[in-house]
Amino acid sequence: MDNQPHLIPAAAVKGIASGLLMMAFFTLIWAGIAYGGLYNSILVWTLIVFPVLAIAFIVKGISLFRIAKYFPKVESEEDKTEGKKTGMWFGIIFGAEGLLIFIAINIVTNIGHPELTIPVIALVVGLHFYPMARVFKRTIDYYLATWSTVIAILGITFSLNHTLSQPNVLAFIGIGLAVATSCYGLYMMRRGKELPRLGAA
Repeated sequence: MDNQPHLIPAAAVKGIASGLLMMAFFTLIWAGIAYGGLYNSILVWTLIVFPVLAIAFIVKGISLFRIAKYFPKVESEEDKTEGKKTGMWFGIIFGAEGLLIFIAINIVTNIGHPELTIPVIALVVGLHFYPMARVFKRTIDYYLATWSTVIAILGITFSLNHTLSQPNVLAFIGIGLAVATSCYGLYMMRRGKELPRLGAA
């Protein structure tokens, strides 16, 4: 097998792998929320697609971690600097997301609308994709941010207007966000497939 250095560093391959595992986790979380709303409905069986996708993300993620050793560990100084900067901003955004979720939950609880807990969490999750798009320079983040934010706002509206029952709001939000994380996972799987072929293991 040719172990000559590839243009893509091992850290980038591991980054895709980590992203896939994260999307598997969040897809299952949102699918679980949807299940909570649909457990008494025959439509609950439609949710099986999300665990299947999550398993595919995990399998692909583990596969990428295994082949990462065949990619160069050495990065250019420019790549290292950019990687540190990206990691710093990721940490800031992730931390801010957690703080905003905490604040949002407390707000809706204190104003007497604890039923809005899941919708406002979804809203914060959707909004956090916007700065992520800028940090990682990925157009898909803008689409997912808009989709998730719209789903969250509709969920809040449906709940306040009693357009949907609370279980149906949970199902609506859960499915909407699971679709977003699944699309992100599929995008990362495609990126993984675009890596240089390494030949036989």
